Amino acid sequence: MPIDRYDKLILKALQKDGRISNVQLAQQVSLSESACLRRVRALEESGIIDRYAALVSQNAAGLPGNVFVQIGLHREVESELSAFEDAVRNIPEVMECYLMSGEFDYLLRVVVADMADFERIHKTELTRLPGVARVNSSFGIRTVQRKTELPLH
Repeated sequence: MPIDRYDKLILKALQKDGRISNVQLAQQVSLSESACLRRVRALEESGIIDRYAALVSQNAAGLPGNVFVQIGLHREVESELSAFEDAVRNIPEVMECYLMSGEFDYLLRVVVADMADFERIHKTELTRLPGVARVNSSFGIRTVQRKTELPLH
């Protein structure tokens, strides 16, 4: 679905505040309420709007640490990749998982309470994932920037 100027304005506004009322959204993007609602529904139905969610503070939730984990598999065959991906989806602390090019096969962002928490996750979860040959972890010292809004030009 091609998106026009109004759709981009709607998406930018919803990325800033997913709970904005349709009345406020319509005013903000200079559309009638019915036209605005039609566009939002079309963006949802097309999948451009994937879902709505609340952003929870990691610190307030007791998970202030970010650990970036590079994982290398024994073999890069479809069955091993699928088994790994299915298993990693079941680890609640893994917030993001990317299949990568380069030296390692996967990059994970894992949230932790502290070093002991990561040690537990490493020992009971990460090293037991199917096909894992190597695990390399780096701890985030401080978050400099974290965005949730995509740049829509």
